[in-house]
Amino acid sequence: MDYLKTVVPSQLLAERGSNLVVINPGSANIRVGLAKQDSPFSIPHCIARRSNQLPKLNVQDQLLNSQVTTAQHMEREKAYDVIASLLKIPFLDEEVANNSVPRKMGRVDGYNPQNTRKDGAFTWTDTHVKDLNSSVPQESSSDKSVIAESLVQNEGTESKEPTLAELKFREVIFGEEALRISPTEPYSLRRLIRRGHLNISQHYPMQQVLEDLHALWDWILLEKLHIPHQERSLYSAILVVPETFDNREIKEILSILLRDLRFSSAVVHQEGLAAVFGNGLSTACVVNLGAQVSSVICIEDGVALPNTEKTLPFGGEDISRCLLWTQRHHQTWPQIRTDILTKPIDLLMLNRLKESYCEIKEGELDAIAVVHSYEDAMPAGSHKTRLTALNVPPMGLFYPTLLIPDLYPPPPRSWFHDYEDMLEETWHIEFPRRSDMPDGLYPGSNVGLQMWDNYPFVSMKPKKEEKVGLAEAITSSILSTGRIDLQRKLFCSIQLIGGVALTGGLIPAVEERVLQTIPSNEAIHTVEVLQSRTNPTFVSWKGGAILGVLDFGRDAWVHREDWIRNGIHIGSGRKYKDSYFLQAQAMCYINS
Repeated sequence: MDYLKTVVPSQLLAERGSNLVVINPGSANIRVGLAKQDSPFSIPHCIARRSNQLPKLNVQDQLLNSQVTTAQHMEREKAYDVIASLLKIPFLDEEVANNSVPRKMGRVDGYNPQNTRKDGAFTWTDTHVKDLNSSVPQESSSDKSVIAESLVQNEGTESKEPTLAELKFREVIFGEEALRISPTEPYSLRRLIRRGHLNISQHYPMQQVLEDLHALWDWILLEKLHIPHQERSLYSAILVVPETFDNREIKEILSILLRDLRFSSAVVHQEGLAAVFGNGLSTACVVNLGAQVSSVICIEDGVALPNTEKTLPFGGEDISRCLLWTQRHHQTWPQIRTDILTKPIDLLMLNRLKESYCEIKEGELDAIAVVHSYEDAMPAGSHKTRLTALNVPPMGLFYPTLLIPDLYPPPPRSWFHDYEDMLEETWHIEFPRRSDMPDGLYPGSNVGLQMWDNYPFVSMKPKKEEKVGLAEAITSSILSTGRIDLQRKLFCSIQLIGGVALTGGLIPAVEERVLQTIPSNEAIHTVEVLQSRTNPTFVSWKGGAILGVLDFGRDAWVHREDWIRNGIHIGSGRKYKDSYFLQAQAMCYINS
């Protein structure tokens, strides 16, 4: 413990983080890196496999209700008008004479301190592997079925002999390249996680999902971290899982890490808990605003309170879809075929526009932007246009009927039946007194475990999604703790994480909306969102790195041989997850 108080944090990360791989999987992206790195690699969580049966790109397991019903459309229009009255802008179908209201116009070359605008077009992925080693390809019956021969003429004025190149389709394409495949190419695109769960359905069997997960993660380890197969046993993995994951999902991923990817050991941490340590806190209400799911959970003294957990089935991608709907309704979107279902590259463009131009502020918010059209393997077309009502889509976080999140086919409910909890209920554990821990930091000292006695034990799986807005979810989560002193502390310690947390004006909007949502009979009058010390998009990854580096005893780690031989079985007394002692260690280090 004296060493922890004197060592420089960067030195500690460099010494102990060189063989720790931190993995934080999400619905849209996976963040992976060595614990010693300042920031992780962020890679789209998808894979595309070549298909002999499909003549063109197929997005496997498409949206279940891609068509908006009349009732949903009416609810969306109603939500828009409510938001418009709050933002002091015209209603959805209100006709406003030109120049009758002063507009806030954003310049296409202007500087936005919230994010750097990118107007460059995406390019289609080259799906062929070129083999130029031989000038004349060897012909065979098997080659002819998979090889397309083309004559490649060198550019320029130099007179060179044309080179005959073999063009083979790449069998597997990973990450962003998979999202940029042209709709005319014979590939099946698969997203590994949907709405916070493994994307298992009747169209995408569990075994196929797990095989694709293994293939993508193995590619990341080889191509991004440069860890070959023969050296994997020298590394350990820290798995930072979303709160939405269920026990069965965690176990399957642990098996991939230890059995297939051959890490020597692994440990599981919750995303919300890791985010708290990533920002050097011990108590906070963590609001995770992801691409497809938003979640809320309260942390007290380094321990997650499970009955405070709320899951909302919408996120940043829904804001992007709402942006497209808003522009089409106002007829500001160019006359181009933008289809995020069959052309994932269009979603990439919409996400970029949202990150660059959408923010929450009063008054009409317009901007001149460059929109791109992507037509079947043709170069991207550029269209300069005026986007309007850019402050409306992010307000859908508070009025989710504006977003109309698309539903996905859920896995069979029996798939989640599991009787072992991977995330240990620390308030039910007897802890011995440790003489080497400072007073007040370890259970069994002055704090004790009585503080957990009033929390009901809840372990229902799968986890229920809430049908409320973000402000109501935050308020409900904090008030469910049942203690006024803790409630006041949590309302002043709200932490926003995830990519959507970078939205301009979101912090004051959350503070205002949450304060209005607190019942009048509650003696709480202050709400504060804490500024993140780390980039909100990977603060959970950073917290996982800190927890892994500070875990000297490694009592909660799973070892490869033990997992393959025994796994987890009822009555074993062995739980592979966060230990309270580890959390107290980290808190002591952070506060020293």
